[in-house]
Formats: sequence, C-alpha cells, structure tokens
Amino acid sequence: MSKCKIAVDAMGGDFAPRNAVVGAINAYDENKKFDLLLVGREKEIQDVILSENLKFNKQNIIHADEVIEMGDSPSTSLRAKQNSSIVVGAKLVNEKKAHAFLSAGNTGAMVMSSVLNTGRIKGVSRPTLTAPFPNEKNGYTFISDVGAFVDSKPQHLLEFAILSSIFIEEIYGIENPKIGLLNVGEEAGKGYKLTSEATKLLSGSHLNFVGNIEGKDIFRGTADLVICDGFIGNILLKFAESIIPFLKSKFKDYADRGFFNKLRIGIARTPLRESLSGANYELQGGLPLLGINGISIVGHGSSTALAIKNMVLRAYEMHEKNLIQKIEHSINQYSNNN
Repeated sequence: MSKCKIAVDAMGGDFAPRNAVVGAINAYDENKKFDLLLVGREKEIQDVILSENLKFNKQNIIHADEVIEMGDSPSTSLRAKQNSSIVVGAKLVNEKKAHAFLSAGNTGAMVMSSVLNTGRIKGVSRPTLTAPFPNEKNGYTFISDVGAFVDSKPQHLLEFAILSSIFIEEIYGIENPKIGLLNVGEEAGKGYKLTSEATKLLSGSHLNFVGNIEGKDIFRGTADLVICDGFIGNILLKFAESIIPFLKSKFKDYADRGFFNKLRIGIARTPLRESLSGANYELQGGLPLLGINGISIVGHGSSTALAIKNMVLRAYEMHEKNLIQKIEHSINQYSNNN
C-alpha cells in the first residue's frame, strides 16, 4: 500500500484558513504516517503557519487562488471558479496525487466537486453523506443520507445502505449492522411509493434489514443504520444540531433565576457533559461522502481546529482500512448478483 496522502481545503469553513491549517498540521504532528497537503491561497496559509509558530514544508502547499464561499451557488461557482481550493483538491484525488480530500467549506460545492472532479465508484449511481447520532445505548445510530442530494429513488436508498454499512462495520466495528428504513410507522405497507419500493429492495438484499422504524427509534438505537432520502435526513441533522444549544439556553435561563438553581446546574454539569459528549461533532470531525472513488469528508462550516484534526485522522483510518477498495468489492458483488 502506498503512503497515504491527505489533502485539506485550507480555505474551507467559517474560520479558515486558521482552523483548517492549525487542525491539519496538529493531526500531522500527532501521526506523521501520512503526507499532508494544504490546498488554498499560499500566502494566507503561510501567514497562519508563521503566526501560530507551526512547522510545515511549503512544498506541500498546493496553491489555489480562488475560494468558493459558503453562500455561493455550488453549480455556478464550480463552473466559474475552476482554480478554487474545492475543485483543485478534488482533482488531486482523481489524479492519484492524494488519497483523500477534506473540506469544511460549502457542502453543496464539495459534494458536486467530489462527484464531478473525483468521480464515483463504478456501480454507484449516487453518493451519500452518513452521520452518527448518539443513542440511549451509549453508541451511535447512523443516518444516511443526510443531505448529499435531496431527491432519491428506491435504488439509491439501497445503495446508501450498502455504502454506509461497510463504513460503520470497518470504522466503528459494528458487525452485520441492523438497518432500518425511516418511515411514518413500523407496519409493512406504511409510507409512500419511495419507501414501499425501497422496502422491497432492502428486504431482498443480503443486508440485515429489520424493516421500518420511526423517528423515535433513532435515539433508542433500535437500528444501527437508518436509511432515508437526503431531504428528510438533512432536516433530521439540522434539528439534532439544535438540541444542545437549546438545552444550554434553558439551563442558563434556569441558573440565572437564583443561587440554588445555579448550584443544582453546577452539580449536574459533569454528568450532563458526559451524557451529551456523543453529540459533539468535533470528536467525529466530519461526515464521509461515501460512494466517491477516493476518500471525501465534509466538515461542519464552523469546524474548530480540533474538528479538522479529527477529520484528518479519520481520513487516515479510512485509508489504512482500505475502505474504498472494500466498498468497490461490495458494490461489484451486488452488481454481479442482480
């Protein structure tokens, strides 16, 4: 196996280039078993390296003078900004100059650039973003798709299940994961045409499909992997991201209403922090875009340096476990059997 090369979009995210550069170099300093490439405006990257007193080989800076901003239209900006960090980074993977490309920038542009400039694994019609949700069993329930594409066909949902099941088996060690289809009820026949047709495909597959599950089952951990289209999945993701800020606001309001309230919150702080740690996106780093012919990870727009660091380390782990090759093998097996 060739030495892993990980390219990071230094211009991606609300706090770029500082957080992207610091986080990526911190990951490299911790592991050094891979080569790190920073993609973006060279002078701005070097300014961060100098101001943060970091050490990095400037030959590993890949200059890209354009930036796709968070509010830019993905399709328009990809055409207009061919020398943007998101385009250049994705092409590095396609050209075999990097094994992975990671960005905390514009999600839509990152997804489209990965599809267009890196390419899909043969047999995959649509990639998927897979996200971990903490559950009551002190583990995770994974949701796929959480917004790579908003519209899906039944065949796409089956592919999401195949792609994501391999990811959680290899990276999280969940063998033969239980797969549920998100629906409005557990009974067979519930839902609409998409879920009805997807149920038939999932039931006839080699996967450990346990049937329909409802939204309440996500946090219960009824299934290891929950499949839905990207429109619903993205709503779920954004709602889940709002829970902790909501709780913090309520706890602060309660504490501000008196000394004893503040004392009660203080006593409960440690167990609350431990209970909610699974929802901390920084520890996960980013979301894998599965189905791309290379490692592609999309980070949160407000990613901290710690989140970027963990995103880089996750990319290295995916490379070392031959995740792309295992996905190719599984998709090929499925294609041959159908």
